[in-house]
Amino acid sequence: QVQLVESGGGLVQAGDSLRLSCAASGRTFSNYAMGWFRQAPGKEREFVAAISWSGRRTYYANSVKGRFTISRDNAKNTVYLQMNSLKPEDTAVYYCAADSVSRTITAGTRAAQYDYWGQGTQVTVSS
Repeated sequence: QVQLVESGGGLVQAGDSLRLSCAASGRTFSNYAMGWFRQAPGKEREFVAAISWSGRRTYYANSVKGRFTISRDNAKNTVYLQMNSLKPEDTAVYYCAADSVSRTITAGTRAAQYDYWGQGTQVTVSS
């Protein structure tokens, strides 16, 4: 069983930065690929970023590439999402997810590839 707890969301202005954190329980966190997804009101959940278990491979949605950075600290069982140059269209609930099954050197970009999810943290960007 893996529990994920996100933090770091909030209300910011366009152009500001935020760093989201996702703390994971469990001794095998370092074996899991991790991802961040988001869901805006009235929209489907969408992929934001993912990182392989080693941290060597990262993946980003085109809409956030160059602005967001995903990273992980396996010693702290934590994955981060640094969000810079935020835009109003980044407003959403952001979810952390863990893939405890695949055990590959890559990380998935589809929600169906992840089997554990956090409760989400709200990010609101005002114009």
